[in-house]
Amino acid sequence: MLDTLARIIAVPMTFFFELIPNYGLAIIFLTLVVNVLMFPLTLKQTRSTRAMTEIQPEVKKLQKVYKDDKERLQKEMMELYKEKGVNPAGCLFPMLIQMPIWFGLFRLLRDPLNASGSNEAAVSFIPETSKLYGVLSNGSEGRFLGMDLSLSPSQVITADTGFDLGTALPYILVVLTVLGTAYFQQWQTTRGQKQDSDQARQMQMVTKIMPLMFGFFSYSFPAGLNIYFVTANVFRIGQQALIFKIDGRPTSVPRQLEPDPEEPLEKPVSQPVSEKKRKRRRRK
Repeated sequence: MLDTLARIIAVPMTFFFELIPNYGLAIIFLTLVVNVLMFPLTLKQTRSTRAMTEIQPEVKKLQKVYKDDKERLQKEMMELYKEKGVNPAGCLFPMLIQMPIWFGLFRLLRDPLNASGSNEAAVSFIPETSKLYGVLSNGSEGRFLGMDLSLSPSQVITADTGFDLGTALPYILVVLTVLGTAYFQQWQTTRGQKQDSDQARQMQMVTKIMPLMFGFFSYSFPAGLNIYFVTANVFRIGQQALIFKIDGRPTSVPRQLEPDPEEPLEKPVSQPVSEKKRKRRRRK
């Protein structure tokens, strides 16, 4: 499965290398194409995530009104999500769709010529008629910004030849850039949102943990895959800025909810006292 994904991803990357013979730029162009194609889905996901945050006051009202009727609460919540165009799992779709690309690119960068194939006649992932195959088959490394894109930061830092700061620095900077752009992207998404519910606070906590996880994993990923992550993060930062400029920050209109039976519908209104009754009281 990974070999098939690697062969598919090698086609556009080889094409970009034919246009501009630079391994790193080929990965960057591949990343941009993937994110442009995913823009409609990402736009829908971003709007859904924002709407999910904005309806939290209404969710709390529903939970209070139907706290003793779980089935009715579930039904009302689904109607609220449908009305506001919210998909609770929508934020995961872009990540799930890109995961096969990550795996395929990981396999491709680790061994672009498939030298470690399962049989002697293993076929290279990179087409043998391409310029990229010619460069890699001659023993040249796919390098970008002083990095061998097939190596991970952990491999460079723990190399048998010993730690060399000059060699390891570009790899370390890329990992820090992955971490920094991921945090900035999450801050951009949640900026100005109030943590007035348990769910909102949980979402805020997840957005803080996810960039840290990416930074941790990127330490063991090939440098080329980290270039993909950095490019994708920077692209999404600009993309979200554009979406926020187009949509603004709309405020949701509260739904008309059924009254809480424990609370009075309205304050009792005193009945007007007639003039005759007033006179009788005065006489008494």
